[in-house]
Amino acid sequence: MSKPTVLINGAGIAGPVCAFFLARAGIKTTIIERAPSMRSTGQQIDLRGAGLSVVQRMGLESAIRERTTKEAGLAFVDETGRRLAEFPVREDGGRSFTSEIEILRGEMAGVFYEATKAVEGIEYVFGDHVTDMVEKEGKVEVTLEKGGKREFDIVVGADGQGSKTRRLAFKDVEIPMKALHQYAAYFTIPYKDSDRNFAEWYNTTGGRGILLRPDNAGYTRAYLTVTRDPLPELQEYYKLNVAEQKQKMHEMFSDAGWEAKRVLEGMDSAKDFYMQEIAQVKMPSWSQGRVVLLGDAGYCPSPISGMGTSCAIVGAYVLAGEIVKHGMDYEKAFKGYEENLRPYVEKAQKLPPGAPAIANPQTKWGIAILRGLVGFVSWSGATKLFDKMSSPPAQDDELTVYDFGDKKSRA
Repeated sequence: MSKPTVLINGAGIAGPVCAFFLARAGIKTTIIERAPSMRSTGQQIDLRGAGLSVVQRMGLESAIRERTTKEAGLAFVDETGRRLAEFPVREDGGRSFTSEIEILRGEMAGVFYEATKAVEGIEYVFGDHVTDMVEKEGKVEVTLEKGGKREFDIVVGADGQGSKTRRLAFKDVEIPMKALHQYAAYFTIPYKDSDRNFAEWYNTTGGRGILLRPDNAGYTRAYLTVTRDPLPELQEYYKLNVAEQKQKMHEMFSDAGWEAKRVLEGMDSAKDFYMQEIAQVKMPSWSQGRVVLLGDAGYCPSPISGMGTSCAIVGAYVLAGEIVKHGMDYEKAFKGYEENLRPYVEKAQKLPPGAPAIANPQTKWGIAILRGLVGFVSWSGATKLFDKMSSPPAQDDELTVYDFGDKKSRA
């Protein structure tokens, strides 16, 4: 069977995983990344169920576990820092705020890059990006920002929630983004001896929240979130530069209490600050012609789902498997990709009722109710209530087994 050539836009999580499996089958893949090198920044992410199974099939589980943040759980705190509730990692495999494997996004991306950078048939191109795509004569001709044109049989958009590939390929399609009325800022602040191995979550009025999480790089990860509808102050945050975005956070959190002063001071000197709107991408189709979307570009479940990383990894595995299975018949490959993966994605995108607003009250009264509820669940040992409250856990789904033509696939 003739083998296609594949271009993957985006060298984050999904792109290198997809290339890893395509290379096993001898399919040549080019990964193009706009950044000049691998991105070492990013928030903490987790790995669950089927996503972990894919990593195991790659032989990279130990490399991932060696780089985990060792976060032991999540604690809800009040203005004085007193712990109101604690939710440790569940040893019984049940749902929890903290998964067994918590890792910095840059660390995980680094593991996948190291596993693929020297593999025959995988080419990395950094510091460039696609500015135009045209299908002609059974190929996709792409124009690069730094000049020149190249042709591929298949183009994969693995370039995130704001995907440029999606905008180019789906020009006449209105992208269905489900806004969750939440905005978040992520950055690192200096570590203090009082920072512990539990993440700490603090609520204050106006749907504002501060989350501090441990990492394994000598810093503390800070998250500022605002959940409110409407929220005109931040609706056009993407038009602001970083300094202006930081000023917005000062305006919104200067009176927040708890560790707000420390967090804002740390934010001012943070080099890894970035903001995003928390939303879900719900595309009716993940492909257009010879172009197909992968991970957040096609089906972002949002960070609050806890399933974004697993969806990207599982999606990469399934897409690679279907391309290998169907060779040059990209239409059958994309059809199989959607048929096999969409049920998994739909479960991953099904958020708990009322999320994220229910966990981010607007008033002191609402905060008191939330704290009472999480306190009862925590101290009564009723944590299994989360299993019943949560949507069916997509991470429990079994993976299709694909044959990539190598010994590891057949083992």
